[in-house]
Amino acid sequence: MKNIFVGNLPFRLAEADLTQNLRTLFEGFGAVDRVSIITDRETGKPRGFAFVEMADEDAAEKAIAGLNGTEFEGRPLNVSEARPRMDREGGGRRPGGGSEGGRSREPRW
Repeated sequence: MKNIFVGNLPFRLAEADLTQNLRTLFEGFGAVDRVSIITDRETGKPRGFAFVEMADEDAAEKAIAGLNGTEFEGRPLNVSEARPRMDREGGGRRPGGGSEGGRSREPRW
């Protein structure tokens, strides 16, 4: 099983349309197990990237090579093997969970 990152997707298409169009595009290289469009939590709109899973690793490699840089709905696709997700520490935007730029709120003595 190979997980493929697909970036630079158009924002104007609905999630269902993006899913179907990407499935059709990747099926030209082999069977597609799943297409996951990443959406914004608040608005529910696509965020401009997705993941495509293909069981056949050779077909996935051919899809990556064949589709990277290809124009899709007026935009060049960024297609690559997906990297493992890194766990976030503390749930914040910065390492350690702090959002204060690492500064302490305690007074200096």
